[in-house]
Amino acid sequence: MAFSRQQLEFKTVPQMQLMHQAGLILSRALDAAVEAAVPGVTTADVDAVFAQVLQEAGATPNFLGYYGYPATICASVNEEVVHGIPGDRVLQVGDVLKIDGGCIVEGWHSDSARTVILGSSAEGTADPEDERLSEITRQALWHGIAAFATAKHVGEIGDAIDDFVSSQPGAPLGILQDYVGHGIGSAMHLPPDVLNYRTGHRGPKVRSGLCLAIEPMLVRGGLATEVLDDEWTVVTRDGARASQWEHSVARHDGGIWVLTAPDGGVAELAPLGIVPVPLGS
Repeated sequence: MAFSRQQLEFKTVPQMQLMHQAGLILSRALDAAVEAAVPGVTTADVDAVFAQVLQEAGATPNFLGYYGYPATICASVNEEVVHGIPGDRVLQVGDVLKIDGGCIVEGWHSDSARTVILGSSAEGTADPEDERLSEITRQALWHGIAAFATAKHVGEIGDAIDDFVSSQPGAPLGILQDYVGHGIGSAMHLPPDVLNYRTGHRGPKVRSGLCLAIEPMLVRGGLATEVLDDEWTVVTRDGARASQWEHSVARHDGGIWVLTAPDGGVAELAPLGIVPVPLGS
C-alpha cells in the first residue's frame, strides 16, 4: 500500500467546527433511529425517522444519492455487515441491526454508526454472544480513537483495535479487512484508509487538522463476505452475525475531539487515559 502517495486533507478549526455541527445533528438522528428500531417496524420506517431529524435540522444527508444509493441510512441486519438498503424487512426480536448514516452542514461531512440489538439476553430475547460481539466492537472503536489521540501514524489506530480485540476472552471474533475507516471532511470518503487491524504498515503521518471516520466491523465467524444482487448489501458468506460502530474524530492543535459525540468523547475516553479538548481551545 503506497500510503505516502495519498493526498490528505487537513482542516482549519472553523471547518472542523462545522463538521462538529454536522456531527451533533447526526448524533440526534441516530438517537431517534435507535429508539425507532423496535420489533414490528421496517428498516424503511427507521430510515424515515432518521431522515426527518436531518430535514428539521436543515442538514443534507450524504448517503442519499451517493453513487446512486437510494436511502439516508444503511440498515444492515444480522449477517448483513454494511450497506444494507432500508426496505420492507420487518425487524424481529433478537435481530442485530447496524445503523450507519451521515449528513452535511455547509459542505462539511459527518459519518457515524451504531449497532442495536432488539432484545436482551437478560430477558431471554437476545443471544448473549451477539451482545458480546457488539460491546467488543464498540469498545474496539474507542480504543482506536484513543490511539488516534497520540498517534504519530494512522496505522497505530488499527494496531490498537487489533490488540484490544485479540486480547478478549471467549470465542475469537474476526475483524473484517475488506471494509475499513476513512478520512472525512469536504467529502464523506477521503484518504487515508483507516485499517482496523495490524499490518506492519505505519501509514501516513498524523498532524493537526486530520479528521478520520474510525469504524471497526467485527464478525462472529469467518472473514469472507459477498455483495448481494442489489449491488450494495454486504453479507458474511457463512451467515455469521456482524457488528459495526463508527465515529468521526478530529485531531487538532489542542488534542482530540469526537465530532459525532455530544460530549466530544469525554465519558468513553476518560477510562482510557485520554482527555478530549474542545475545538478552538
